[in-house]
Amino acid sequence: MIIGIPQEIKNNESRVGMTPAGVIELVKRGHQVYVQHEAGLRSGFPDEDYTAVGAQILPTIDDIYAQAELIVKVKEPIEPEYKLIRPGQVLFTYFHLAADRALTEAMLKSGATCIAYETVERVDGSLPLLIPMSEVAGRMSIQEGARFLERPQGGKGILLGGVPGVRPARVLILGGGTVGTNAAWMAAGLGADVTIADINLDRLRYLSEVMPKNVKTLYSTHHNLCEELPATDLVIGSVLIPGDKAPHLITRDMLRLMQPGTVMVDVAIDQGGCFETSHPTTHSDPVYTVDGITHYAVANIPGAVPHTSTLALTNATLPYVLAIADKGWEEACHDDLALMRGINITEGQVCHKAVAELFGMEYSPWY
Repeated sequence: MIIGIPQEIKNNESRVGMTPAGVIELVKRGHQVYVQHEAGLRSGFPDEDYTAVGAQILPTIDDIYAQAELIVKVKEPIEPEYKLIRPGQVLFTYFHLAADRALTEAMLKSGATCIAYETVERVDGSLPLLIPMSEVAGRMSIQEGARFLERPQGGKGILLGGVPGVRPARVLILGGGTVGTNAAWMAAGLGADVTIADINLDRLRYLSEVMPKNVKTLYSTHHNLCEELPATDLVIGSVLIPGDKAPHLITRDMLRLMQPGTVMVDVAIDQGGCFETSHPTTHSDPVYTVDGITHYAVANIPGAVPHTSTLALTNATLPYVLAIADKGWEEACHDDLALMRGINITEGQVCHKAVAELFGMEYSPWY
């Protein structure tokens, strides 16, 4: 199979779809890999690293899309790429279609098969291709939140971990999944006073057992969140409904409960965001203020640490890429239920129920 690795063109997205270590595994199996010129450079992988393992370098993104049967990316295609995608082509990347009707319609029109990393789901409900980036995003949410709590950044001027005799910052994490758990570990390690809110009591029991003493658990209700917000310095939004739009847990009215300079980091912004006042931002312009509350809503948080993120992502995606390349996407999906669940669109049909219902489109399950 011919596999194409284009350069990411989303704002400040420095990751690349595959490392040279992943490419060599494809080449060893007889596949042809084309990498766009300097696609991996910002992740620390120059063209020479790819050619050394058997890839060919093509000069433009147009060339990559024109040659490849399978496109392996990091982020969803953006508008300049729409016209490059052709019928029968397979795209394997993060799509987050529920947050973008225009993207969904463009992919339907393209005739391509869209397999989304974020909806590849095992029988136990785990999301193997979302986990590595969720780990990065969870840890970075605290790093970025701590930065914007600094007074020069518009925050309260609070050190996350405090110092002896001065209380630490209070951090409220919405969602106890992979993002929330990694955020809690990071915040707790820095000495913050951390609360994780979730509606899954089994998960809360588990977290209460494994987390350090400065992490508390809270059953997530509107009342309980309103009780917490007045004393909270940093809110992390990390609620995920696979393939569906994130619920708004913090409404505009709830902002008045918080003190000016409080920071909210919406890690769920890829799926529409879990704060009503969220809208996507970029690494070059990451924050804005609503009613005195700082909002950080960068839609590709792990893109700020592309070397770490690209290595972690390739570790997770490579087995699936190899299966698609070796067998073709249809046989690979027949053989692996988790990968089958990743099919969001094929042949102009929506194959993911949550996306179809959200946009009022016909749902056509793929078997």
